[in-house]
Amino acid sequence: MLGIPKKTDCILARFSGPAALLEAGRKIREAGYRKFDCHSPFPIHGMDQAMGLTRSPIGWIAGLCALVGGTGGIALQWYASTISYPLVISGKPFFSFQAYVPVTFALAVLGAAFGSVFGMLFLNRLPQWHHPLFQSERFGKFSDDAFFVSIEADDPLYDATKTANFLESIGGMNLEVLKDE
Repeated sequence: MLGIPKKTDCILARFSGPAALLEAGRKIREAGYRKFDCHSPFPIHGMDQAMGLTRSPIGWIAGLCALVGGTGGIALQWYASTISYPLVISGKPFFSFQAYVPVTFALAVLGAAFGSVFGMLFLNRLPQWHHPLFQSERFGKFSDDAFFVSIEADDPLYDATKTANFLESIGGMNLEVLKDE
């Protein structure tokens, strides 16, 4: 067991493969931890359910932003053609919505795109310029061939010694206690 400093920010444990990581994610969730993450070089089917993650709200955010963008597009065109510059051209009515479809569609797609990008950044708490995981030499291998679990120190169940022992009991290897420098 490693000497655990008084002030820690997270504990990192390596697991042997995708099946072990999936099982570790399930056991950590069942133990009651909430602020943890599983890191692997590729997506693992069933990991979301094992970790207890819910469906992402990005679809709702993108849909709402598309609605706002489309509504804004049609409102802008309505205002320009009926209030600001009411010109009768070839006998068409002021509000000729058929001509507004391309711009309305384009602004709806643009709104959805912006909503998706900025919603994803907000929900993932990005940009995050510094995290204790960035201090670990071993963690750099997660994108190559390693499987890790990190448990954050601000988790209500976090106790450095007990959490480290728990990770070892479920198959965690090469435990590393990381603190913010």
